[in-house]
Amino acid sequence: MTKKNDKMMLDPAEFAAAVLGGNAQRPDEENKLYIKRQLTLYLEATLLAQDFNNLEETQFDMARSQQREDVLSKIIERRYH
Repeated sequence: MTKKNDKMMLDPAEFAAAVLGGNAQRPDEENKLYIKRQLTLYLEATLLAQDFNNLEETQFDMARSQQREDVLSKIIERRYH
């Protein structure tokens, strides 16, 4: 289990390779079509992993920002009340 402040990051190349590993050539599929399908799948998987990493980075930064705001609010509340 990851902590709230831990980021989960995907290696885009490893992720794409894992996706391709489960995408076997169909028995009646021409090699050229299969290669095009594999390339498309690889590129889409790489972009998806990059998008995930960007979202994870954004969420991590937002969580840290919220924590800072919470701490500052508590300091201000104790100081002025």
